[in-house]
Amino acid sequence: MKAIFTLFLTTILICKISFGQSATGCTDATSQQLEKTIFIYGGMIDRVFIRYILALTHKPDPKICFIPTASADREAGINMWYEYCTNLPLRPSVLRTFINSSPEQKTFEEEILTSDAIIVGGGNTLNMIAIWKAQGIDTLLRKAYDEGIVLAGGSAGSLCWFAQGYSDSRPKYLSIIKGLGFLDFSHSPHYNNYERRTSFLKAIADGRLKPGYGCDNLAGLLFVNGILKKSVSQNAGDNNYFVSLIDGKVNEELLPAEIIKE
Repeated sequence: MKAIFTLFLTTILICKISFGQSATGCTDATSQQLEKTIFIYGGMIDRVFIRYILALTHKPDPKICFIPTASADREAGINMWYEYCTNLPLRPSVLRTFINSSPEQKTFEEEILTSDAIIVGGGNTLNMIAIWKAQGIDTLLRKAYDEGIVLAGGSAGSLCWFAQGYSDSRPKYLSIIKGLGFLDFSHSPHYNNYERRTSFLKAIADGRLKPGYGCDNLAGLLFVNGILKKSVSQNAGDNNYFVSLIDGKVNEELLPAEIIKE
């Protein structure tokens, strides 16, 4: 009888360990859910936002990759990226898509999946996503997200992570485009621009856009596992908003922000 009882306890212990639990009921570290992190802001990259993203990696010397596809790999933007990174504790890199093949290059997969954070620059969102899909970069970014690599960006680099939103990617007028859908909301960067703000409000009011977030140029939002965790801003005048319908009327909710500095 004692032998049977001992065998029974041993079996329970093995089962608990197999399902990621210790004998004390604590979850094994290997079974904990990875934090899937996206940090977006309304305007262009600067040192304040780079420092914030750097901290999100929780690493002392992270590799941070800048993707300037939306600006057609504009050299001035790439040079500015490296200038912003001067004297910051990180290893900067750039993923270019306007290239000719050469043996010394890394593949897109090698560049993306060896990074600790990825920052997407501004420009033409629609063209950028089309290039990413042609090159398979959209799939690699999804894999990076699922593996816990921090994703970030502003302007086109913020809109791309959402399901949909207004963009100036087509001639003459702002138009609604589809994003990658990592965040199941709509989004408007540059929300302190009158035309963008009013277009966003109207589209949510009439049901052409799902509820979503507007970010002024120097304000940003942190999402973890698809849920908003924090609103931040570089000053008291730039804000973040959640726009939705309440009782059939559009509601613009101000999201109180933590002020961040370099």
